[in-house]
Amino acid sequence: MGFSATSILVADDHPLFREALRGTIRRLQPEARIHEAEDVDGLYALVDAHPEADLLLMDLNMPGAHGFNALVHLRALHPQLPVIVVSAREEPATMRRALDHGALGFIPKSADSETIGMAVGRVLEGERWAPPEAFAASAIDSEELQVAQRLRELTPQQFRVLQMLAMGRLNKQIGYDLGVSEATIKAHVTAILRKLGVTNRTQAVLMAGRLSMEPDRIPELPDE
Repeated sequence: MGFSATSILVADDHPLFREALRGTIRRLQPEARIHEAEDVDGLYALVDAHPEADLLLMDLNMPGAHGFNALVHLRALHPQLPVIVVSAREEPATMRRALDHGALGFIPKSADSETIGMAVGRVLEGERWAPPEAFAASAIDSEELQVAQRLRELTPQQFRVLQMLAMGRLNKQIGYDLGVSEATIKAHVTAILRKLGVTNRTQAVLMAGRLSMEPDRIPELPDE
């Protein structure tokens, strides 16, 4: 199977799997340009640097990723970019959640090169592709859908701050990491709480955690 694509983005922290994806894509489309990232920060930079890309293949478990948060954030920022999730998590519910959060495809990492090529071709043709069991699984509930909608309202910097809040970092630490003042971080936190409709940092982190792969109870965080 061949397909027409000039630029494809691949984001995965496993070099061997990136190599396998490169090999499959180049057999099908030798002239396609392939650009790679190995963590979430690199992924965001990659997408910003290649807004004309035809397709993004992304893992859910890269460093810096928290469940489906990165997928939801990217779909809000770049709705024109088709996304295929490629993951070792092959439960039907996980596949369905990825599709419901905006992915056009889901490729299990156990898939062979023929299946990968078929999935990529289908998505580039404007269709959705995932194993049949993904479409048989239950759709995400209204609470998870509402959380995703609220997260889409965050700016890239606010989303980055929220991720750091989830790591338990204080405003001063976040400001140092991002190269801005503590007052700026406080302003971002205030905006995050307002957009998410919550009153403190713990509630914000708990809400974002609703999109994790396996939501767990998050301990109370310091309010500043």
